[in-house]
Amino acid sequence: MLRLLDIDPAAAAPIWRQIEDGMRRLVASGALPVGSAVPSVRELARELRINPATVSKAYQGLTADGALEVRRGEGTFVAARSAEAMAAERKRLLVEGAEGFVETARSMGVSKSEARAAVTNAWNRGAAEDDGEQK
Repeated sequence: MLRLLDIDPAAAAPIWRQIEDGMRRLVASGALPVGSAVPSVRELARELRINPATVSKAYQGLTADGALEVRRGEGTFVAARSAEAMAAERKRLLVEGAEGFVETARSMGVSKSEARAAVTNAWNRGAAEDDGEQK
C-alpha cells in the first residue's frame, strides 16, 4: 500500500495533505478496502522518511472525516461508509483533479481539443499499463 502513495516533498501541497489525498484515492478506488488496517503512524513515517507528526495530522483529518477509524489496542482501519458516501467521495476527487487539469491547461493557453487529446492519450497509456483495462 505504501508504494501506492505518491508523496513529493518538492510539491506545493504539504506532505500531510498528500498523504490524506493519497489515502482518500486508495479508499475510493477500492485499493484499500473497508476494514483493512492502515500502517501505524510510526510505520508510515518510517517508510516515507518523514516526521510522525506529519502522518498523525493526515490520519487525524481522515478520522475526523470518517474515512478512517481508530480501534483502541488494535490500530487504525478503513471505516465503513455508505455506498452514497463512497460515490460522492469518488466524484469529489475526480472533479477536483479535472478542475486542476483544466486550470493548468487554460493557464498555458491550451485549446479544449488539445486538452481532450492529452486526457485521451494519458488514459490510453494508463490503460495499457493496467494490462488490458478498457480504453
